[in-house]
Amino acid sequence: MSLLDNLFHAHHPHIHPDWKVLDTLDQWEGLMADSHQRPVVLFKHSVRCGISSMALHQLMEGWNFPVGAFDFYYLDLIHHRDISNHIAQALGVVHQSPQMIIVKNGKAVYDTSHHKVHARQLGEALKSVA
Repeated sequence: MSLLDNLFHAHHPHIHPDWKVLDTLDQWEGLMADSHQRPVVLFKHSVRCGISSMALHQLMEGWNFPVGAFDFYYLDLIHHRDISNHIAQALGVVHQSPQMIIVKNGKAVYDTSHHKVHARQLGEALKSVA
């Protein structure tokens, strides 16, 4: 975990310790490169949205994924809307909040939003894109 991730987790204890925080476009480039080795999951969250908070809670409650099976990134939309806009353009996926996107080999292979964002759905989606 990077220093920035450690600082983020210290200020946001509700974020799962296995999650990485996406907060720079440089990280985005690395994430895209990593997607050629294993799936990368993006969770776009708005701290001002009740539905997004519910999705975050459902992800946390159902989290039982093995470490290293995929990379999971948390994006705070309020502070990093520029990154979210870049993601939408780069992947050709319409911005939603909350939103979960699976990237494999540099392409969005799955995306869902709102009430469909939860751990069970993530598990099913990962099986379908394997």
